[in-house]
Amino acid sequence: MGYGFSQCYLDWTTHWGRAAIRAGVPLLAVLSAYGASVTSKPPAVTFYGQIAPIVYGNCSVCHRPGESAPFSLLTYEDVKRHAAQIAAVTKRRYMPPFLPEAGYGDFQEERRLSDKQIALIQDWVKQGSPAGSAAHAPAPPKFSSTWQLGPPDLILHVNKPYMLYASGPEVFWNFVIPVPIKTTRWVKAMEIRPGSSRVFHHANVIIDRSGAALRYEKTRGSGFSGMDLTLEENTFDPDSHFLSWKPGSMPVVEPDGMSWRAVPGMNLVLNVHLRPSGKAEMVNPTIGLYFTDKPQSKFPMLVQLEHDGAIDIPAGDKDYLVSDDFRCPMDLNVLAVYPHAHYLCKLMEGYATLPDHTRKWLVRIPDWDLGWQGVYRYKQPIFLPKGTIISMRYHYDNSSGNVRNPNSPPKRVRAGNKATDEMGHLWLQVLPVAPGDHRAELEEAIARDRLVKYPDDFTANFRMGDLSLTNEDTADAILYFQKAWKTNPDSPLAASELGVALMSAEKLPEAEQQFQRALAIDPKYSDARYNLASAEATNGEWKAAAENYKEVTLEKPDNAKARQHLGEVLYLWADDQAKTGDDAAAVAHYREALAFRPNDAGLHASLGVALARMKKLDEARSELETAVRIDPTLQPAKQALQELPAQ
Repeated sequence: MGYGFSQCYLDWTTHWGRAAIRAGVPLLAVLSAYGASVTSKPPAVTFYGQIAPIVYGNCSVCHRPGESAPFSLLTYEDVKRHAAQIAAVTKRRYMPPFLPEAGYGDFQEERRLSDKQIALIQDWVKQGSPAGSAAHAPAPPKFSSTWQLGPPDLILHVNKPYMLYASGPEVFWNFVIPVPIKTTRWVKAMEIRPGSSRVFHHANVIIDRSGAALRYEKTRGSGFSGMDLTLEENTFDPDSHFLSWKPGSMPVVEPDGMSWRAVPGMNLVLNVHLRPSGKAEMVNPTIGLYFTDKPQSKFPMLVQLEHDGAIDIPAGDKDYLVSDDFRCPMDLNVLAVYPHAHYLCKLMEGYATLPDHTRKWLVRIPDWDLGWQGVYRYKQPIFLPKGTIISMRYHYDNSSGNVRNPNSPPKRVRAGNKATDEMGHLWLQVLPVAPGDHRAELEEAIARDRLVKYPDDFTANFRMGDLSLTNEDTADAILYFQKAWKTNPDSPLAASELGVALMSAEKLPEAEQQFQRALAIDPKYSDARYNLASAEATNGEWKAAAENYKEVTLEKPDNAKARQHLGEVLYLWADDQAKTGDDAAAVAHYREALAFRPNDAGLHASLGVALARMKKLDEARSELETAVRIDPTLQPAKQALQELPAQ
């Protein structure tokens, strides 16, 4: 026999109903409340009514043909087929993959579902995932199958695609991509097309204006492995922009004045995270650059908090803390944040303590997952007044309970560049509030802060040396560069820059020795060879200087300064030879110098005089007439013409 109303009523009144009647609630009201409770149903949830807007706005950008997600979510049939899976992963907030916790930073491109949206998905699946009426259904999103920003002004290709095997560990690979431009250009946007989206998990681009990345390649264009890359720059050129790609992200178009500089001869280093898909894939990405005629007038900079030197996590430690702090030396606006660690990190916190002791949150990630790392850009800049202390607090779990622990059983882990090592970085893109370029001041504060943690740190000493050299403080520059070079004696850059500082202090023999040391480490380091040639020229060593300048022009034919100085050295060398009576050698070097100084009236005149002394009168007359034609006021050339015997 069924469970009828009367029995249900008796049971119900035994509990809540009796209590309500005792409290004076009328019996009719009690029965009405009960009737409503047993007859009401949860509102119907349909795909076209409530679910489609959630999926189209948060999922379809990755879950579509040609993208990294394993299946498409563009139609009702697509979504119904995976309904139970969608309910499960959204309930535990694994999808959509947006790591920052709500309330700890207001970011662009947030793909974080509300509690109400998650409940709607749960109800929809419980109700059988009905379609509902398509009469007022939202249209599925449309995506470009080509460049999202339209045709780029310049498309860059890798020199050699990378073959990713069907199985094996994750791969971090670096493509060094030349930028074939002949003049300085300003880049307002960059778009990365992975080519193989299924295996291409995320990517970062590093600007290399000095050619430092080429030293990592075994053969030119082959690329090289490595997870986190730091390049040595030989000029003051701090990183300024986050250039990155992750699934579903739109390319960033910089506002006017925030473009970045591309120069002839530079490279872009595309650092990619690849995951084998079960079949071999040829990874052949491309990069599109979009130029603007509006040069940079605002000067952002990337500030890094880290304390990798303190990372030494014992096996089994469930809560290992790594912290760092940085005091703002000026008023700053924070534009974006990029947290980074490897697999043991669990909780990430980044916040700012203002001079009035109030706290502003920058980011908080309660469950870090390296697989979904990314750059987070604020909807509005976060203002930090001078004196604000920016803090990083990262917690690591090196126990067997950490499902992402790469070691089983857990083992001691230190800082390093391998995926099984650890890191703890909080990168911020900041823009000084005051107009003008304040990067040098900010860079000095960063370097000094780093030297407090690591007195022998190569990067901090090198940066302080570079800043001292820029400020013409050669004594301090020498001290800082000496410390950097002693810390890393295998760095050709440190050896060469110490030579530059010594040459600025007019210590030419010591400077030449440093340049030679740099070339012994890297014979193809053309900047060191150029500096060596300059030191030799300053010392009147014409032959050696000419040989080294020639080699620089062979390595870099577009190096205008090397060509200019080679012409000057040949000219001066020829003058010295003419003074000693070696006119034949002088004529040879004068002629060679003309290839670099064809419109130099004085050079033509000197060549003409030397030819006249050698009795080559027709050639002498031609050179002297050319000199006067270029510069009619050049008296030595006019006088030499008058002194030539008549034809």
